[in-house]
Amino acid sequence: MKKLLVLLAVLSVLMSCQTKNGANPTLEQKVAQMLMIGFRDTAITAESEVAHWLRDYQIGGVILFDYDVPSKSRPRNVVSERQVKCLIDSLRRFARKPLFVAVDEEGGNVSRLKTRYGFEPTVTPQYLGTLDNEDSTRFYARRIAQTCRSLGFNVNFAPSVDVNTNPDCPIIGRIGRSYSADAEVVARNARWFVDEHNRQGVLCVIKHFPGHGSSVSDTHLGLADVTQTWTNTELLPYWLLLRDSLQVAVMTSHIFNRNIDSLYPATLSEATISMLRNSLQYNGIIFSDDMMMNAISKYCGLEDAICLAINAGVDVLVFSNNIDTYNPDIVKDAVEIIVRLVESGKIQEERINESYRRIMEAKTRLENSELMAE
Repeated sequence: MKKLLVLLAVLSVLMSCQTKNGANPTLEQKVAQMLMIGFRDTAITAESEVAHWLRDYQIGGVILFDYDVPSKSRPRNVVSERQVKCLIDSLRRFARKPLFVAVDEEGGNVSRLKTRYGFEPTVTPQYLGTLDNEDSTRFYARRIAQTCRSLGFNVNFAPSVDVNTNPDCPIIGRIGRSYSADAEVVARNARWFVDEHNRQGVLCVIKHFPGHGSSVSDTHLGLADVTQTWTNTELLPYWLLLRDSLQVAVMTSHIFNRNIDSLYPATLSEATISMLRNSLQYNGIIFSDDMMMNAISKYCGLEDAICLAINAGVDVLVFSNNIDTYNPDIVKDAVEIIVRLVESGKIQEERINESYRRIMEAKTRLENSELMAE
């Protein structure tokens, strides 16, 4: 009986969305679903910038941060538990379609929901990988997953499944983001983390494909060339996780590997993403890492980067608006660029339709899993 009620509720949600938005979305609406955007606000009204993006453009997702990098100040989106929940409730009210609401909550040094704001403490993946104990990893993963769900987040850009090949990697090993130098330990602990999120109806996004753990530099700052350091072992956690029946998405990295693609970093590389689609037989959603990182923006204009990423196979383009500058026109710019690229034939509309289908199917599954978790 409970399952029947859940099914009826899901069907009601889907019919409501279809009636509200029409059975045939426009190209602009499909394109906007492919965007996940960062914004500045701890509370919003109908006049807020992000409310305009949700209502008028119908963007597919938002990502929240506690710290505003361009202004080097707090708060950005996070003040307290109650405030975050109210903010997310408001975002959902303004959204005209089901919304991805994302956070980077790996635990330890990558945490937006810090104890300073009243949230429970977390530990680094490296600490958990060293223990390699199911009860411990599940305990902290469950805490994170339950916090995400209680606040209204349905996407967590975690866990990092990078193998700790280079302990001095400034953005992975050095700050404890990798579970282990052993790929099987990485996969095992990541599986426990993902499973606890699945139980709470929160989608995990494993990252950073095809592996960032061997890099000697940070893609936030510029090019990270792993041509001489990357090995196939870094693919093993993806293979082990994707063969299971876990609900996950995948995030690309911006690392550059001449042995895979002599021209483009992973996010812009059809050859790299084909490894994920074909060799690993993954057909779910692919999120880009932040398109505003300097590994992309320093070497490629916005239009070229968008064109390459979509044609490579990326489904959701993430623009954090939280690297060097804040662009209040990023939604307008991105939508206009993608529509123009489709109209000029540089991107096929079927490529847009493919991503749109994946996105809406994932959102339907999330609506279902959120109801089942209640």
